[in-house]
Amino acid sequence: MSATTVARPGLRKAKASGQGAARRSRRAGLLPTVVLLLGAAYCLLPVAWVLVASTKSSSDLFSTFTFLPGTGLARNISDLTAYRDGVYWKWMLNSLFYAGFGALLSTAVSAVSGYALAKYRFRGRESIFNILLTGVLMPPVILAIPTYLLMAKADLADSYLSVLLPSILSPYGIYLARIYASAAVPDDVIEAARMDGATEWGIFQRIALPVMVPGLVTVFLFQFVAVWNNFLLPFIMLGDDNKFPVTLGLYTLLQQGASAPALYTLVITGALLAIVPLIALFLVIQRFWSLDLLSGAVKS
Repeated sequence: MSATTVARPGLRKAKASGQGAARRSRRAGLLPTVVLLLGAAYCLLPVAWVLVASTKSSSDLFSTFTFLPGTGLARNISDLTAYRDGVYWKWMLNSLFYAGFGALLSTAVSAVSGYALAKYRFRGRESIFNILLTGVLMPPVILAIPTYLLMAKADLADSYLSVLLPSILSPYGIYLARIYASAAVPDDVIEAARMDGATEWGIFQRIALPVMVPGLVTVFLFQFVAVWNNFLLPFIMLGDDNKFPVTLGLYTLLQQGASAPALYTLVITGALLAIVPLIALFLVIQRFWSLDLLSGAVKS
C-alpha cells in the first residue's frame, strides 16, 4: 500500500474537521449578529414611527395603520411654522445656542483641565480626578435642585445663562480629555519644548492642542448631544417659553395636546425636525469621531 493511499483518509478527516470547525464558528457568530440586529431594530423603530407619523394629518394619525405613510408632511411643517408666529423655530435656535455654544465652551474647559491632569504632577491631582469620576457617576437629577438654588442666588434664574453655565463643566469630558492627552501627547516632546524655552501655554497651544483635536471632537460631540437632549435643567430653570429649548417646547405642546388633539401632529413633526441637526452633526464629524476612539487608545 502506497503512502499516498494511507495519507488520503487522514487528509479527508482533517478537511472534514476544518469544515466542521468553520460551520461551528459561523453558528457561534450568528447569535451576536442577531442580538445586534434586534438592538438596532429596537432603537430605530421609534425613529421610523416618528418619520411615518409626521406625514399624517391629525385625522389620519389615530385612524390609519401605524406604519402607513400619509401625504401631509409639508402641511404639518407649514402648520408648525405658523404656530404662534414660528415659536418652534425660536426653540430650535435656543437649542442650537445652548448646545453649540455650551459644547464649545465645555470642550475648551475639558481640553485645558484634561491636559493639566495628564501632564502636570502636583499634590491632590489624583484626588481631583477621583472627584471628577464621582461627578461622572452622579445622576443629573441629584444636582438639578442645588444648581437652581445657586442660579437663583446669583439672580440668573429664568435666563439663558442659567441653562448655559451648568453645561460648561463636564466631568465626563474632562475624563476623556485626560485619557486622550495621556496617550496622544508625548512627554519627550513637552520636555524638549521646555528646554527650548517655550512657555507652558505655548506648549499647550502649539504642541498639545493640535494633537488633541481629534479627541476633543469626540468631547464636543458627546456634550452637544447631551445638552441638546437635556430636558430637566431647562424645565427647572426657565419660565419664559421664548427661552425654551426644543425639548421643553415640545413638552409644552404635548401637554396642550390633551385638550387640543390637533397639536399632536405638530409635536410629532417637531420631534422629527429636532433630530435632523443631530444626524447632520454625526454625518459631518463621523470620520473624526471614529478615528478618535482608535487613536486615543494607542500610545505613541
